[in-house]
Amino acid sequence: MQNRTHEGRPLPSEATRRLPIEKDARFAGAVEHTESGRTSFVSLAYGSAALRFLPGGIVRLTLSRGDARETEPSFAVLGEPETLPPEVEEAGSFLGLSAEGVTARVYYESGSIELIQEPGDTRFETRGGAFVFDDTVMGVHIPLGGEDRVYGLGEKTGSLDKRGRVYEMWNSDEPTHFPTQDPLYCSIPLAIRTDPRGAVGIFLDEPARSWFEVGKEDPETMSVAASSSTIDLYIILADQLSGVVERYSALTGRMPLPPVWALGFQQSRYSYFPDSRVREVAQTMRDKEIPCDVVYLDIDYMDECRVFTWSSASFPDPLRLSRELAELGMRMVTIVDPGVKLDPEYHAYQSGMAGDHFCRRATGEVYEGAVWAGRSAFPDFTRSETRAWWAELHKVLFENGVAGIWNDMNEPADFSGEFYYRPDFTPPEDVTVHPDGLGRRGLERYHNVYGHTMCEATASAFERFQPHRRPFVLTRAAYAGTQRYAAVWTGDNHSWWEHLSMMIPMVLNMGLSGFPFTGADAGGFQADATPELYARWIQAAAFMPFFRAHSARDTVAHEPWSFGSEVEHIARYYIGLRYSLLPYLYTQFHDASAHGTPVVRPLVWHYPEDRRVWNLNDEFFLGPDMLVAPVLSPGARARSVYLPEGEWYDFWSGELLVGPTDVVARAPLDTLPLFVRAPAALAIATAKRNAEETLAEAPRLHIYPGTGEFRPRSVGLLVHDDGLSLDYRGGARTVREILLSVENGEKWRVGCAVSELQSGFEAAPSAYDVILHGAQVMESSSVRPGSRGAGEWTWLGAK
Repeated sequence: MQNRTHEGRPLPSEATRRLPIEKDARFAGAVEHTESGRTSFVSLAYGSAALRFLPGGIVRLTLSRGDARETEPSFAVLGEPETLPPEVEEAGSFLGLSAEGVTARVYYESGSIELIQEPGDTRFETRGGAFVFDDTVMGVHIPLGGEDRVYGLGEKTGSLDKRGRVYEMWNSDEPTHFPTQDPLYCSIPLAIRTDPRGAVGIFLDEPARSWFEVGKEDPETMSVAASSSTIDLYIILADQLSGVVERYSALTGRMPLPPVWALGFQQSRYSYFPDSRVREVAQTMRDKEIPCDVVYLDIDYMDECRVFTWSSASFPDPLRLSRELAELGMRMVTIVDPGVKLDPEYHAYQSGMAGDHFCRRATGEVYEGAVWAGRSAFPDFTRSETRAWWAELHKVLFENGVAGIWNDMNEPADFSGEFYYRPDFTPPEDVTVHPDGLGRRGLERYHNVYGHTMCEATASAFERFQPHRRPFVLTRAAYAGTQRYAAVWTGDNHSWWEHLSMMIPMVLNMGLSGFPFTGADAGGFQADATPELYARWIQAAAFMPFFRAHSARDTVAHEPWSFGSEVEHIARYYIGLRYSLLPYLYTQFHDASAHGTPVVRPLVWHYPEDRRVWNLNDEFFLGPDMLVAPVLSPGARARSVYLPEGEWYDFWSGELLVGPTDVVARAPLDTLPLFVRAPAALAIATAKRNAEETLAEAPRLHIYPGTGEFRPRSVGLLVHDDGLSLDYRGGARTVREILLSVENGEKWRVGCAVSELQSGFEAAPSAYDVILHGAQVMESSSVRPGSRGAGEWTWLGAK
């Protein structure tokens, strides 16, 4: 394997020390202002700035060494954002621009920029000037206050609060990520700074290499920089964390509602082959009564790793296999890598060459890299014609019953790159692409959107071949906006306790970065899980948005029954609990699709003023009501759990606890500490063999009222549709609201009603059984949906 030199780049141990901006970087003072349409253009001593006001408290700030009005189309932002005409004020020392209660001030002497939100709070400012740069890098310095926290930044190692480190945005195939390793597979350049005044999102829409230094070199400064002559920043102002996420996800797009089977348990290995082994795994799931929806096929299903082929020896009849899995209530998902084997007799390579669909060297010839298939060409997904060609190649998969596509190696990884310095384990700098409407450009300029554009092509394959079905695409590499096309798993983790712990803040920050559908390989992909680690990981992963167990070929078996009867029982129970919670979970995905709300959230999402949760890494919310506190260390049979202000029910014992408080929760190997925040109503079903069957029956409503007195209050939604088609977009969906009421007089009475918000799904339940949880009270009744505000009330209990 030929390794390239580092060409002066820092080694991994040095990469996190500081931003690559020279100390003599120049600051740019403002010298002139003009208007062009709804863009305010400011000439600077060393470049220019363009300011645009977007609805909803968003300011787009473009800084350039040349003309900041000249920008390329964004891969992340949906369409061309609407802009507002600002009011202009030219004062003695600054230029003022205002729209929708936000004022931008550009100071003439320094060129620094300040954003002020009514009633006069400075929410964002650049320190020292509009931008700084040297010969290769541009950036801005942003002040950090002592109580500021920084969240987001996508798939990064470390704690929930990202202060104190430098983070590089450069999609990399990094198989051995230690607690400080950076970068990894995804680049989501969104930092969310929260402070006592609210929250500010700083989105750097830059697909090339970029950096966020978050108070490392100077604890009072966050620096954002990119190796580009132009940087495009979207500054998103909001009152709290949730407001930034909602506005950012509206800007970059929200995840489509997935098929319900994608929310179930998914079993994978590198690799299950031949097809008899796939049948064996699926049948064992059913024999052992372990709910499961998907079995994955890794690269060994292909003919010598040629994408869009089947191995005639190992998978002679894939259509028959998919039909047999369907009889068991399961689906088949296949891996697809971007590399196309250099083989003149191979149809994908032939058509790719004929359509000029591959990346080229600067000298003009098609670039030849190396992946699992050997010498390979890499499609240029920045071209719409290439994306359409790639989508068409999926026909051979869909016509054989494949239900979902798993995009891997799409950073892109290239075996002919630098093996030990993983950011260079990718095509070299002289490889070019040809984006729509532009000339030849270096792939390095578009590196971080390679996986994004591959996922766009894959999603369009579903539109082409399964236009009435909800798509399921899973990807390893991503950029801002990829949530529109794919779910994300966090790459090649290890069967280490440290990686179990890392899963929580990593998935939480992915959710805050616009990716609600995310998870990590349960049990760990590389190395051998111990029985205890596997049990604890399955428990925790059962509450993650994406729930898949996956392991490498050189590891011990990692199926739920592989670690003895005790662990098998635990895995069966928690996988079953996941299925029981699907009605509640599906509602959270409905919210994520509609509003960008994370399915799992850090506690700071709901308790922004509680200092105890600002950097709490070992607990999380599933939806608004369930607090999950996994066990993350070997040998532990109890753990401390912090419960913020309010009333909480122990999910297992029913004990009512009052926060803020620390409790020592019992956690024998078969128990994950779990709490419900009152008042709440959890829709819980009886687990069946798969997600469709589980959601086909009416769930029970488990009521956790607390002890406070209140009039009818909304405590959640119930969403019913067919779970598979796109018909819900046309109204084939029923949405109901759960209302609770508590009276605390001589008799303690709890009322429950279900009101109809939208009717459109004929198979929606006509009634729900209701179970009340409370001190010494557990009674059941039933409630029928009624009109809003006039629903039938059922009094459930007397305390």
